[in-house]
Order: sequence, then C-alpha cells, then structure tokens
Amino acid sequence: MSESSPGRRYGAPRGGAHLTDYAERVLDAVERIPSGRVLSYGDVAEYVAEGGPRQVGAVMSAWGGGVCWWRVIRADGSPPPGHETRALRHYAEEETPMRPRSPRVDMSRARWDGS
Repeated sequence: MSESSPGRRYGAPRGGAHLTDYAERVLDAVERIPSGRVLSYGDVAEYVAEGGPRQVGAVMSAWGGGVCWWRVIRADGSPPPGHETRALRHYAEEETPMRPRSPRVDMSRARWDGS
C-alpha cells in the first residue's frame, strides 16, 4: 500500500493532465481499503458519492499506480484488466479471500464495508 496520506499529490498521468478534486477523493478512498479487502469500481464511486464505475476506472488508469490499485476490482471479482498476474501476487501476500480454483476474489468475503 502507498505510504501517502490524504491530500497528497499523485503525479500527472500521461499527457500531463492535472489531478481533479474527484480524482483525489477516489485515490484517497482507495488508500483507505485495508489489506486483504477490496472494493469494486462501483463501490468506490458510491463511497465518494459521485460518478460511477467508468469514472473510477478512468481515475485508476490515470493515477492509480501510486495507490493499492489491486484492491479495486470488477464487481465479479476479476482483477484489474491487464494487471492480473501482479494483482494475484498481491492477493496471495495479503491473504485476500479468493473463489475456490479461480483467479477471482470472493466478493462476499473480501468486500470492505467502508468503516
């Protein structure tokens, strides 16, 4: 997990775009997800009370490398597209509950309640 604290700047993505207030709220929410827990992209949008899964995905694609990106997954428990191998290593290290004989996270056991 990133060692940053809320309010930190996350560095500009490709093209030099500036971090928006929404993006900062999304990244701050992601940093709060405990080890071994996950949220779906839609869960993060609900947590910050704005946007939806696609908007969260866009933030994670642009700036998510500085936070625990593997803890934000698809609602079906699939790891972030294109990063499956690295995400699976993180899940094993953090003892994230997984579906039996599957590369998917068990959302019923691993979903963080936001508290």
